[in-house]
Amino acid sequence: MPLSEQRPRLVALRRYLITGLVVWVPLVITFFVLKFLVDLMDNSLLLLPPAWRPEALFGFKIPGLGVLLAAVILLLTGLVTANLVGRKLVELWEGIVQHIPLVRTIYSAVKQVMETLLGNGGDSFRKVLMIEYPRKGLWTLAFQTGVGVGEMQHRTHREVLTVFVPTTPNPTSGFIILVPRDDVVELDMTVEDGLKLVMSLGVVTPKWPPAPKAGRGGEVAPPQSKS
Repeated sequence: MPLSEQRPRLVALRRYLITGLVVWVPLVITFFVLKFLVDLMDNSLLLLPPAWRPEALFGFKIPGLGVLLAAVILLLTGLVTANLVGRKLVELWEGIVQHIPLVRTIYSAVKQVMETLLGNGGDSFRKVLMIEYPRKGLWTLAFQTGVGVGEMQHRTHREVLTVFVPTTPNPTSGFIILVPRDDVVELDMTVEDGLKLVMSLGVVTPKWPPAPKAGRGGEVAPPQSKS
């Protein structure tokens, strides 16, 4: 068969192979990530007495039951600590932790991060930014994690932002930079789209311009001006 006739077939085979990879690779990775999380949460079943575990009651394991148990534990914990008695117990526990040197440091740092990320107020990980890094003329993606108040603000004599610059393709690692507010460019993309951009090595880019938001009566809402 002439080479000119083989090329279209090779191109078609390559296209089919890439299409198959695009379909299966996300499915496989999603499956293993979910399986890891479910297996991790299933370890919460070890908190139950041996006679109450599924193996003893039904004779076999029930995958995912630990997710339900973990959700119940979190809900009950939130319900208890929401009242006066629960808050007193938490204060007592934290008072004990504050007297343990290494545990005190880890506990305080993790609690502050969780309160910042999960709190209703603040701008932590709610804005995607562009900053000129590692030099002028080169831009990189970053996430705003806070406003540099206190000593940092006093020393620089400027309003600085604390930004997190993630590494690719693992956005959980990276480093923080203090950047003057005037030197950052705030983007309209969501944090989810920003993470996709980082994890995909820049292959997956959000659509631009973003779809207009419909207001009341189906009207298109006007763009919001940035303060």
